[in-house]
Amino acid sequence: MRFQHFFRPRQIGDGARHFQHAVIGARNDGRAVPEQYYETMHILFADESGTPPHPNQANQKYFVIGGVIVPEGAWHRLRDALLGMKIRRKIRGELKWRYFSPNNDDARNPMRELSQDERDEIRTETYSIMAREKAIKTLAAVCSIQAAYNMPSVNEQQDVYNLSYKAITERFQYYLQDQSRASGIATLGLIICDHRGKGDDKRLQAHHQMLVHSTAAFTSRYENLIESVLLQPSNLSIGIQFADIVAGAVWRKCERGDDRWYGMMRESLRRGPAGQLEGYGIIKVPKANWV
Repeated sequence: MRFQHFFRPRQIGDGARHFQHAVIGARNDGRAVPEQYYETMHILFADESGTPPHPNQANQKYFVIGGVIVPEGAWHRLRDALLGMKIRRKIRGELKWRYFSPNNDDARNPMRELSQDERDEIRTETYSIMAREKAIKTLAAVCSIQAAYNMPSVNEQQDVYNLSYKAITERFQYYLQDQSRASGIATLGLIICDHRGKGDDKRLQAHHQMLVHSTAAFTSRYENLIESVLLQPSNLSIGIQFADIVAGAVWRKCERGDDRWYGMMRESLRRGPAGQLEGYGIIKVPKANWV
């Protein structure tokens, strides 16, 4: 039996263009096999805003894990747009939120010789690349450090990270369920996180597996995910670089009250049926006593 594969655009509830993978078969006797469809893969790229503080050294109010949900059909366009900008602006290297900061002259910062105005121009264009891809959705788990350390189950930095990771991955699962209901076909997802270090990576993988296989009443079923969490160095991942600037913009808005960059990505945030952001695109963690 021979098969022909192609992608067919279609509208789904959020108004963005999604793609169905169509498979047309031809039997050996020449008779056609009916078309069969399945939704393309959606990938959640996730990165965090720095490191959660120690319980007795909390010098910040919030810790953020930012995420970018990219349908596989949109990934090449996102990559080509970012690489095109880098070539045009003669940038060699990865983009990180902290590299845009004034006076950041890290040896790995490809913008270290540029003025602040030039860095801001690049940052503005980077957000516009993400915002114009309507199929791409963003989200962020915003953890209140004070509220988290008041929980009996949160005693160390990794607990803060785990709490935030659970929140953002559960919302990704809900997003996949929403896509499945809208299309009538199961939509699957994959999670890729920033590589942090051997010990941190092992702890995250163990936590992810615990969440996926948990039967606890307050844990999602994660039925639309495939594979375990994948870890990728940010310099090798376009998606992680975008997730980093999502986390940075949301953290700056919450921590400093500066919404300049948040405003540029706000329209890309996942929303509920009535357009609500809280609980969909912005997830407050923990929900009780968040300050």
